[in-house]
Amino acid sequence: MGEWYYIGHYGQLGPLTREQIDELIESGVVARETYVWRAGMGDWLPADRAPELMEAFRRTEPYNTPPPPPMDRPPAMPTQPIARSYGYDAAPVAPSPNYPAYNLAKSDKSRTLGGVLQLLIPGVGRIYLGYSAIGVLQLVLTPCMGIGYVWSLIDGIVVLAGGVKLDGYGRSLND
Repeated sequence: MGEWYYIGHYGQLGPLTREQIDELIESGVVARETYVWRAGMGDWLPADRAPELMEAFRRTEPYNTPPPPPMDRPPAMPTQPIARSYGYDAAPVAPSPNYPAYNLAKSDKSRTLGGVLQLLIPGVGRIYLGYSAIGVLQLVLTPCMGIGYVWSLIDGIVVLAGGVKLDGYGRSLND
């Protein structure tokens, strides 16, 4: 039974089992400064201050940082900032400790299935991909003059076109 919660890019996520939270720590989704909570804790704490999670951070410490490249000559300075695109024309964003570009966990969810579900039944594709709030909102707005249906139709096309790269837990979607 899931008892752990954490604050991710999309707000509060959970409940998660201890094994799931350990997997997210190992993959770098939950970093040391990510706030976590479970029943019995007084308040939200940074993950590295939760006594139960300290061992998980010790196990992954050598793996969280990539090895430095071989140094035959001094590295060249990049001419442009590192950019990540979410399917739209996004401003360049450098990788942060909470979202390392080199260490994304793979999701068990399929982008194609999520997009098809989104086209067929408003909101269900978003719920499948882990975005429950958006999916429920689309379902609720569907009877209101079809606003939710149009939104869901456009959203399904965006998902199928690759505009959604991560699931609701910040893991990389399968194609």
